[in-house]
Amino acid sequence: MTVVHHPEDARILHRQIRALVDAGHEVTYAAPYTARGVVPRSWVTGVDLPRAAERKRFAAVRAARDLFKRLRDKVDLALIHDPELLFAVAGVRRRPPVVWDVHEDTPATLSLKPWLPRPLRPPVRALARVLEGTAERHMHLLLAETAYAGRFRQAHLVVPNETWVPDTVTPPGDDRVVYLGWLSEARGVREAVEVGRLLQPYRVTVELIGYADPQSRPVLNQAVAEGLLEWRDFMPNDEALKRLDGALAGLSLLHDEPNYRHSMPTKIVEYMAHGIPVITTPSPRAVELVERYHSGMVVPWEDAQAVAKAVLTLKDDERERRAQGARGYSAARANHHWPNSARRFVAQLEAWA
Repeated sequence: MTVVHHPEDARILHRQIRALVDAGHEVTYAAPYTARGVVPRSWVTGVDLPRAAERKRFAAVRAARDLFKRLRDKVDLALIHDPELLFAVAGVRRRPPVVWDVHEDTPATLSLKPWLPRPLRPPVRALARVLEGTAERHMHLLLAETAYAGRFRQAHLVVPNETWVPDTVTPPGDDRVVYLGWLSEARGVREAVEVGRLLQPYRVTVELIGYADPQSRPVLNQAVAEGLLEWRDFMPNDEALKRLDGALAGLSLLHDEPNYRHSMPTKIVEYMAHGIPVITTPSPRAVELVERYHSGMVVPWEDAQAVAKAVLTLKDDERERRAQGARGYSAARANHHWPNSARRFVAQLEAWA
């Protein structure tokens, strides 16, 4: 179940659910289909839920709780993906094993929510820590990052945000840079727009793929109207990944925020998996990955000029551009190919069920 994530979420649908289905299991996937304007994939049993967005969350949690009560005797295990859904399963009697997939540093993430008034953020962060401790005592946990382990008393299986690495890739081109993922100010929307402006004279297109938060949508619409970049909005992960093939480079423009300091930007692994160089701001995990495999370039925080300079450096040096892409691809195939983690994920859920 999820009431927050898009039904086509890469981690939930294209990795975890696909792994379960490939292993022969039947999956009922409850998600906000209508609210997001999509229909369930044919290989799951889809159930529509309301979407929890900004301050409007109570109705979605209540609907999820009602659904959980109806299905508790019909499923072997329930996997939830949002902190909000802890309230949907709490106290329900005769429930099956419940697994919470911890996607992010929940207390730290709250500092990035513009809909949450600043005076409420400290007490809500404290509540989030209490909820995490309660969840650990009463259900099973999966972690998306090894860095999250320090928030919990016990050891939990880490199911990293890896990706499907194709058998072959197209070498990087010289006229298009891409960004794949959620779009917000903290993830570099304004820098991306400025990079588009700076690269216009050099005939390099900036292409953004991903859902934008309400604060960023007007900025992006204006940039598109001015011809500064292309924004494709949300695309299903399997379709979006195809857009990476043949790009000059992939961008990761995260700001220096607490929630990002210990997280591996999935997009970096996806860029490497499709054989294109990475241009990233210096979040520690991103730097570790790019420098270990020599698969890209690191630029300062919130510096569009430096990003544009890095793009042009790669544009002018085809040999280095291809070498970075090839090294990244080889590393992704060897160390970050999702099927390797998928087997551990499925085996763990089978054991709990």
